[in-house]
Formats: sequence, structure tokens, C-alpha cells
Amino acid sequence: MRAVVQRVKRCSVSINGKTYSSISNGLLVLLGVKNGDTKDDVKYVADKCVHLRIFNDSDQKMNRSVIQTGGSVMVVSQFTLYGDTRRGHRPSYSDAASPEVAEPLYMYFIEYLQTLLGFERVQSGVFRAMMDVELVNDGPVTVIVESKSNTE
Repeated sequence: MRAVVQRVKRCSVSINGKTYSSISNGLLVLLGVKNGDTKDDVKYVADKCVHLRIFNDSDQKMNRSVIQTGGSVMVVSQFTLYGDTRRGHRPSYSDAASPEVAEPLYMYFIEYLQTLLGFERVQSGVFRAMMDVELVNDGPVTVIVESKSNTE
């Protein structure tokens, strides 16, 4: 499982020109599910995301997590994170999990985050929908989190 995590001042997801969800200060998590990922991968990546110390403390050092700041998290499915561009000009998505496998893990990721942060602090896009994601990256701060099974 792979997540591109961006610290944001605000973020919104629109579908067909209508705002579907939005957050203010917090994290945008673009989440890719890989073949072979499990609920253990979900828990690992979700725990890592909410505990990342990428928010400033009173000394302006990145020393606080989204849990500590009271921020929110926006989760957007992003199978293209597993686009392999090493050959040719068209990415291969053969490492990305099929929608039938990926969607339940994506939903479990959201539900697990809700247990960690509270229902009201977690927003999301819609799996397989064509979305417009708008954000103001704070910093900018962007990091990549991968589950253990992807880094071994």
C-alpha cells in the first residue's frame, strides 16, 4: 500500500462540478492499493499517516502530528500511484489491485482512520469516481508512506 501524504491548509473533492467533501488544516492522503495488500497494510499506513510529525510546534519545527493538531484527513483513492513508467510511455498498472480488491481496503482505511481520529475529522472522495481534487499545500510538505510489504 502506498500513500502520498500532503500537509494542507484546505482541500476539497468535487464530482460533476459539485463539492462532495472538504477539510481545512490537515492531511490529504492519496491512497494506492497494491496486489497482495491486506488489512495489516491498511493499519500500518493509516497509523503512520496520523502519527507523522509534519506539523509545526511553537518553535516552528515539524514536531506535531495531525492527531495533536486536531486536524482532519481527506482520503482519495489513487490507483495510478502504482503506475510503472520504466518501459515505454504508457504506465502499466499491473501492480495496482483490482477494484474488487482495492475498494474494500480503501473503505477499511477510511473506517480505521475514523476510529483513530473520530468520524467528523475524516473525509473522502468516491472510489472509482472522476474527481477534481483542489488543495492548498502547506509548506509545501509532501511525504510518501508505504506498507512494510512494499518496502521489503
